[in-house]
Amino acid sequence: MDTKEYIHRYFENSKRLIKALEGQEKSIEKIVNILFATWQLGAPVFIMGNGGSASTASHFAADLAKTVNDLPGKRGIRALAPWDNIPLMSAIVNDRLKEDYFTAWLDTFFLEPREFSKLRIPVGIGISVHGGSGSDFGGNWSQNLLKGLQYIKDRSGITIGFSGFDGGPMAKMADVAVVVPVEEKSLGTPLVESFHVVLTHLIAFRLKELISETKSA
Repeated sequence: MDTKEYIHRYFENSKRLIKALEGQEKSIEKIVNILFATWQLGAPVFIMGNGGSASTASHFAADLAKTVNDLPGKRGIRALAPWDNIPLMSAIVNDRLKEDYFTAWLDTFFLEPREFSKLRIPVGIGISVHGGSGSDFGGNWSQNLLKGLQYIKDRSGITIGFSGFDGGPMAKMADVAVVVPVEEKSLGTPLVESFHVVLTHLIAFRLKELISETKSA
């Protein structure tokens, strides 16, 4: 295959994924509504991911914390991503099993939820290409992520999942999930990670509009 053909395949797969994601508009809308309510209540959001998804988690946390409401004296969403504190996470990595990376972080930063109307808070967001399916030299993928989301579920928080392929275990355990259903495995990871950024930008900038329309902002 030459480079021109590869580019064509990448774009053709991207077009198919946009169509597939249009069928998940209700789930995307639900995520927007959850995060908007979270902003109104001043509740925290914990965003977890590994590898490329860790950078997406950090990017999303930054957009939720600032971009959604960046006027002087106003507040965004209290979003946190674990890998933003490298010394802390390296200490956890040094002392704990890899499956416990995120739960060890949550032990310090998680606050027990309070009841506000019918919304359960806080919110946990997991971002993963395979959603906990598959394995490699280090064992099963993203078990720390699944364990982190379960930690939040067990404490009555809301969980949101962004994954790819068939969604993996994370899509089944999350209260709301959006799956980037890539079929061509050779293009899987780059396409899933790319569309996760598209989705998080869509959500963040819709939140920005909603917040700007709110008088109490």
